[in-house]
Amino acid sequence: MVHGEEFSIQTRGYSDISDVTALVNGVVQRSGVRNGIVTVHVIGSTASVSTTEFEPALNADIRDQIEKLVPSTMPSRHSQTWGDDNGFSHIRATFMGPSITVPLSDGALVLGTWQQIVVIDHDNRPRSRNVFVQVLGE
Repeated sequence: MVHGEEFSIQTRGYSDISDVTALVNGVVQRSGVRNGIVTVHVIGSTASVSTTEFEPALNADIRDQIEKLVPSTMPSRHSQTWGDDNGFSHIRATFMGPSITVPLSDGALVLGTWQQIVVIDHDNRPRSRNVFVQVLGE
């Protein structure tokens, strides 16, 4: 069986991190699938999906390290071409990737005790982000 749903979240940009675990769990429960895989995909080229312990100090550490790796002040040809100054956000999202796949066992996502599914919005402004979740299994 395959089941897919889309939901939206509001973000602040600049590598804002949002915990979407409960929303993904809701899709899984509505799917009726008990065993399989769950793909979580953010739609757009300036955001990414990952897992982490969702906690304020760690979120700040992650944002700080992302800023060091790909500074929001870096000049880019993309920003010069389009005038939107968000070339850095595309690079960040490309490095991290737009989706993850999580195993599903006995109706539960296989995640560690402190592991949450997060969407990271790298753009340079607040956005409404659409996330597509697809559950595949039996």
